Amino acid sequence: MRASILAGACALGLLAPALALADGETIALFTKNQTNPFFSAERVGAEKAAAMLHAKLLEYVPTKADSIAEQMSQIDDVVVKKPDAVVIVPVDYKAIGPGIAKLNAAGIPAVNITDRSADGRFVAFVGADDYHIARDTAEVLLKAMGGKGSVVILEGVPGSLTSQDRVRGFRDALKDYPGVRVVAIQPANYQRLQGMQVMENLLQSHPDVAGVMAANDAMAIGAVDALSDAGHKALVIGINATREAVDAINSGHMLASGDYNGFLQGCIGTMIAIRVLRHEPIESDVQLPVVVVTKANAAAYEAPVAERNCPAWQDVMRR
Repeated sequence: MRASILAGACALGLLAPALALADGETIALFTKNQTNPFFSAERVGAEKAAAMLHAKLLEYVPTKADSIAEQMSQIDDVVVKKPDAVVIVPVDYKAIGPGIAKLNAAGIPAVNITDRSADGRFVAFVGADDYHIARDTAEVLLKAMGGKGSVVILEGVPGSLTSQDRVRGFRDALKDYPGVRVVAIQPANYQRLQGMQVMENLLQSHPDVAGVMAANDAMAIGAVDALSDAGHKALVIGINATREAVDAINSGHMLASGDYNGFLQGCIGTMIAIRVLRHEPIESDVQLPVVVVTKANAAAYEAPVAERNCPAWQDVMRR
């Protein structure tokens, strides 16, 4: 059953938590890398949920960004150590299959968050709709452009499911705006520095670009850096609604960001893992709502991740 998430303070995780009995379960959390603010927020959400429910959290992050080999090695370590449950963002949604099979064989319940794995058994999935977030965020940009001009698209990691779905959302939004021309689509691997470098190169051949669609906020901020250095003005959108992006929206350097809410995904994924161990009801498929952050609603997103609280279970799930 797919769950919906309450809007406003609950969706941002700003409600006061409800305490649970101290059962002391150990949850292993896997995220993709140490550089993307989205995964940092996701880890904070998981830490807050574990503390709220009196569980222990072990964090596994590849030292080399997005290394499937290192994540597979970390899974081998977890299979030996046998935590009570696992919450995992696959580095590669296809290549992770054998690793999940090892967790399944070891009888360790796993919750899949953010990137839906192509294989393996999970007690639940928690994520957001990449396609619709990208399409709705692109719509804000295209309207602001007046339906005309040239745009560039910055993809994430080539072949990643999130990047594929987000670029598809961008492209479908463009179908309703024949006056907007895509002059380039290039990957920047979800990294700020690469986003800046790619944008610098694109400005050499496309100095009249009016809009930038970036598949995440890190690349969007990188594009903003390049545009600023070149003294060029263009409307920029990203995805994830990171604090840095919200600041850029408030300052006028970015137009909008689709709220992918890593903090809340970390919260809910960890809460589900603990609830499964405590034999409490869960939802097996949780999709966050589509919200586009602009100057009009950015104030609700200004609280630093470290100051947010995971919402209580009853405030998150709407049956």
